[in-house]
Amino acid sequence: METRKSIPKLALARIYLIDREIASGTYPNVRYFVEKHEYKSATIYRDIEYMKYSLHAPIEYDAKRRGYYYSEKRFRLPARYANANDMLAVGMAKSLLELYKNTPLYESAKRLLEDITAPLSQIDTPEPEKSAWYEKRIIVPSVASAPVKPEIWEVITTGLRDNQVITFDYKGRWDTEYNTRLVRPYQLLFDTGIWYLYGYSEEREATRLFSLQRMENAALTNETFKLPQDFDYNAKNNNSHFGVFEGEKQNYRIQFSNDALPAIQERQWADDQKIEDTGDECFILSFSSTQFDKVLAWVLSFGCSATPMEPAHLVEVWEEHIRELYGYITEQDGE
Repeated sequence: METRKSIPKLALARIYLIDREIASGTYPNVRYFVEKHEYKSATIYRDIEYMKYSLHAPIEYDAKRRGYYYSEKRFRLPARYANANDMLAVGMAKSLLELYKNTPLYESAKRLLEDITAPLSQIDTPEPEKSAWYEKRIIVPSVASAPVKPEIWEVITTGLRDNQVITFDYKGRWDTEYNTRLVRPYQLLFDTGIWYLYGYSEEREATRLFSLQRMENAALTNETFKLPQDFDYNAKNNNSHFGVFEGEKQNYRIQFSNDALPAIQERQWADDQKIEDTGDECFILSFSSTQFDKVLAWVLSFGCSATPMEPAHLVEVWEEHIRELYGYITEQDGE
């Protein structure tokens, strides 16, 4: 059998698992890894050979117990070859998993990353508590998120994998009851705590976005489809970065007071954005976007520091919101 010459990064979790099992003193063998962890026997043989001859792990086989063990009982593989930068990067990724906590992929992804980063806490150092310092010092604050039902997730991911048409009952944001949809699933999108399905709606004969938490009774059909070349959401909506929304591309011009300049300059709102200094304690941000509702909410979030100039529809809707707010305030004052 050909000996593995290098270890792919994607195999790190498996290497660490083998190391942990051998170090446990339970004398695991290849059959054990195949049956318990569903690895291929050839893969395990290559990993063990690589650990022995390239990483110098003192692995021996006990014929009586029919399993592997370390001849040096205190040996742990990570202390010999772990790349600190790679391990740190993967460890930090554990924090990002909090964004996906309400989805079925969370637990499996968490277990994988814990397998990879576990060796950091097992390396003999003068200050072992510093080996995973990032877990309490680099965090992703929780956001309001919508849980996804496992059965919904399973149907959608299977449909994505097999290019299989799916059906589900859907209640849109403004709907009063559920309607049955037939959709060719293209992509799963994630935006501020909510998962969306982007796909081709058979009823609408066009691409649409569907929020997963508004779905019920999802099921696979027997119909398959060919993925079109222009299926990618980003390819159609990458001119602005306001989250998930699909609409008509328009040109925007927003006037901001100079007190908002730091908040505008520190981010890239669109690939084609331009900032123009008007010289009167104001500046104008111009860009193109397909995400009208998102842009409207964003402009409103700046309060009196932002005034839309284009397109005309944005100005009209923004003014309606301002008038309604003003009317509410005057009513409250009059009571």
